[in-house]
Amino acid sequence: MPENYTKPWLSIDEQLAKLRQRGMVVSDPAKSRDYLERIGYYRLSGYWFAFRERSELCCALNPAALGKHERSKPGRLPLDQFKPGASFENAVDLYVFDKKLRLLAMDALERIEISLRVDISHHLGERHRFAYLQPELFHAGFASAIDPKTGLTAHHGWLATQATLITRSKEDFIRHNREKYGLPLAIWVACEVWDFGCMSRLFGGLAEADQDQIAQRYGISNGRVFASWLRSLNYLRNVCAHHCRLWNRNMAHQPKLPPISEVPALTAFHGNAHRLARPFLALCIAQHLMQNINPGSTWGRRLKTLLQEGFPALDHLGLNLLGMGVDEGWELRNW
Repeated sequence: MPENYTKPWLSIDEQLAKLRQRGMVVSDPAKSRDYLERIGYYRLSGYWFAFRERSELCCALNPAALGKHERSKPGRLPLDQFKPGASFENAVDLYVFDKKLRLLAMDALERIEISLRVDISHHLGERHRFAYLQPELFHAGFASAIDPKTGLTAHHGWLATQATLITRSKEDFIRHNREKYGLPLAIWVACEVWDFGCMSRLFGGLAEADQDQIAQRYGISNGRVFASWLRSLNYLRNVCAHHCRLWNRNMAHQPKLPPISEVPALTAFHGNAHRLARPFLALCIAQHLMQNINPGSTWGRRLKTLLQEGFPALDHLGLNLLGMGVDEGWELRNW
């Protein structure tokens, strides 16, 4: 048993008392208790973390004593105390907005994933029904380079992932194809078990000419840029699927940007480190893809409405849509 963890278990009432002690307004204890019981203290803490006071670091403070996260942002440290006016209701409102944002993102990601499955499988299927087994269709780094940790190529690893997805599938058409034709499955059948990550990894391994041809169908000339988009959208998908906080998340997989002339809607992100690291860029990329997949889609307008009408009033805490990475005049673009 680990002995270095000393935080005690707290009852729901003790959790509320702790928040009040730190300056949080709890105007409806019964309702707040209900939220803590259904959502949990630590999930909600991801939303009220931004409500906390911050202190200027003393120059004499020993940097070695700080955690990695704290050292990465010198000059400011979060305190236990909340900013004046911070309320439990503010945290719940932000949580509800974030939930709606994740659900809306998943709606677009589903359609993007399905469209790309068709494009990739149709493009490769023309070469060979079992194209995913042909190393010559992939670039050397994917098909030939050996990972010293596993002794396998990235292609081998991808094939193992697809095999697992096929084995786990309960779909009737997978069972039918396995029983009637055996394995391997034709790529236009196998693609239906790919998740976003599996699909993204396969696209990233394609020869550059194939990447370019598929990317051009979505208005992007450079397939490596498009591959970075898919990695970023896969990260977005994982955040949403695991019900994690999204609205002001630092995106681990930041996408590359095409030339401004190619996608003018992304102009404001060029050269802006904050916006490049925030989820609004990934949402704008999703909107660009949605406009190519279904020009009549209302998804962009629904996103605009949610951002304009659904984000809670948190100006008293210094929080607004800028934390998502929005740019001035974002709402004037074609949604």
